[in-house]
Amino acid sequence: MNYRAEIDGLRSVAVIPVILFHAGFETFSGGFVGVDIFFVISGYLITSIILAEMDKDKFNLAKFYERRARRILPALFAVMAASIPFAWMWMLPQDLKDFAQSLMAVPVFASNFLFLSESGYFDTQTDLKPLLHTWSLAVEEQYYLLFPLFLMLCWNYGKRRIVITLVFVTIASLLLAHWGAYNKPSATFYLLPMRIWEILLGSLCAFYLASSIRITAPRSLSEIGGLAGLICILVSIFVFAEHTPFPSFYALLPTLGTVLIILFATEGTLVFKVLGIKVLVDLGLISYSAYLWHQPLFAFAKYRALSAPSPVTMAVLCAFVLPLAYLSWRFIEKPFRTKTTGKRKQIFALSAAVSVLFIAIGITGDRNRGFENRDQIRDLALDIETISDAYCHAGGKKTLDQLSKGEFCIEGGETISVALIGDSHAGALARELGKALKKDGIGAWMMSSGWCAPFSGFRMIRHGKDCDRRQSISLEKIIAEKSIKTVILYAEWANYTKGFRDKDTPSLMTYKGLESELLSENPELFSRAFTDTIKSLKAANKNIIIVEPTPEFDVHVLDTIRKAKLFKTELKAPSIKLETYYTRNTEVLESFKLVEGVTFISTTPLFCNDSICSSVTDDGTPLVADTNHLTEFGARLIADKIAHKIFK
Repeated sequence: MNYRAEIDGLRSVAVIPVILFHAGFETFSGGFVGVDIFFVISGYLITSIILAEMDKDKFNLAKFYERRARRILPALFAVMAASIPFAWMWMLPQDLKDFAQSLMAVPVFASNFLFLSESGYFDTQTDLKPLLHTWSLAVEEQYYLLFPLFLMLCWNYGKRRIVITLVFVTIASLLLAHWGAYNKPSATFYLLPMRIWEILLGSLCAFYLASSIRITAPRSLSEIGGLAGLICILVSIFVFAEHTPFPSFYALLPTLGTVLIILFATEGTLVFKVLGIKVLVDLGLISYSAYLWHQPLFAFAKYRALSAPSPVTMAVLCAFVLPLAYLSWRFIEKPFRTKTTGKRKQIFALSAAVSVLFIAIGITGDRNRGFENRDQIRDLALDIETISDAYCHAGGKKTLDQLSKGEFCIEGGETISVALIGDSHAGALARELGKALKKDGIGAWMMSSGWCAPFSGFRMIRHGKDCDRRQSISLEKIIAEKSIKTVILYAEWANYTKGFRDKDTPSLMTYKGLESELLSENPELFSRAFTDTIKSLKAANKNIIIVEPTPEFDVHVLDTIRKAKLFKTELKAPSIKLETYYTRNTEVLESFKLVEGVTFISTTPLFCNDSICSSVTDDGTPLVADTNHLTEFGARLIADKIAHKIFK
């Protein structure tokens, strides 16, 4: 196929927003769509090459995979190798263990499965994972492992039937992605079946442009089509945000925008001239290396900084990415892409050898639990109590059938008269509450289920498919049990109004057949579910205690303390502004004001002064273990306040 400079220009339009988005610049709130643009471009370019060779009966599968190896692996391996010494020097054992696992997954293009499996409550913040961005390479290479084989098997049936099949797969994948974005968000984000439609859009462009039925669009239509495509991309970059469900129908905006540019930004059009500007083309040429290097650079900088680096620091790092990418392109990418650098067998042998080496290093790091006996790690043990070992956290100990029979987890004394129900925050409180109640012989039913508010018929769409059933069954049993006099509700309340604290999870809600389509609709559903639950409990003559929201912090508190010791840096305890706490919980506290005859346990005196909420006490004792769950010490302080209310 003929070289298209505007496609390289489009690559720069894709990669720069990705980098600026990961750097935390809010103006580029939808910069993540750059990956989707890359998928379409890749589908178009690679399919064009395959079709040109198959039309001439010159396609060779081994040659194809050689090209992919030359294109993808050298720079990727360089980034992986460069990351290892920094991971060794700076990473705590669990984080190094996770990094070691990524060293095993990346060479076999399975990192999307790995990062999907690692998503969870106590997982390292995703932006601290140096190789997280390789999930997109895994998706792309999984596609190119299968796609040429499909074409070879179906070629004799004719292009028309192939295209019809690809269109069907594209539509099916898009529909699955839209459903999954709301119901299985993590799997939808990471896995090929829900991403393949984006790459196929590019492949279908290649089929169309290579076909005999291709129509040469009039100049005016080309101008309009190309300009519309660029506008679609720019709108998605600047309007989309972290809470946009993705890759749902929303992803059509940047991907169809890319399709329009591929089809209509022909020579002489305005968009062709804009994307053909030399600086954009040059940036496009180094875009792959820029994409590879930016994530580990940012991740290690954030890891080493203990707290979020300043915008100035991130801007400097963004600027540093470009010369680093140029050097990578000039001295690693470019030489290996020429056939004078090694023969096919040598390329395959070298790729296999280096892959085995990385896998071996990864296995060693994983089996040695992140080399927890490293010299720099031995003295990092913290003489503090960590997270409360919640007996029934995430409902893991009791099935729905057991709950329906009233088989709750039990803590405390023998006389059961208290019930605690909530999400994982209740789970972190459970053990210490049991200890506090046991002093007076009182026992408690304990029920916690991650990402599940303690309301009947209410759940987060993107988490916990059994939330509504689990909490509804539990509340029914608690209400019906006459021995239960006091019911304690505790949750990470703002999850259900503002949305989940993690950046990749918009968290829409559903309650009794009503469903929020926007985050702004969550508070109303939350308020209705909350007041209805309180009415039901009061109708059953239950004393109700509600633990008010506890602060949520931007970094892992205990890991920050450990890293401060590792780096011999003065610890600045993770904190947030009191104003931030109230802003995050405005709708929650407003809903709390709507009910009467309820006891509230305020947590702000434990964490906050007049302006700041800290994750540690004045003497340095941690109150929070990760970013939001209480340590045993923090749980004990709140449990004692609850017990005092019950015993008085």
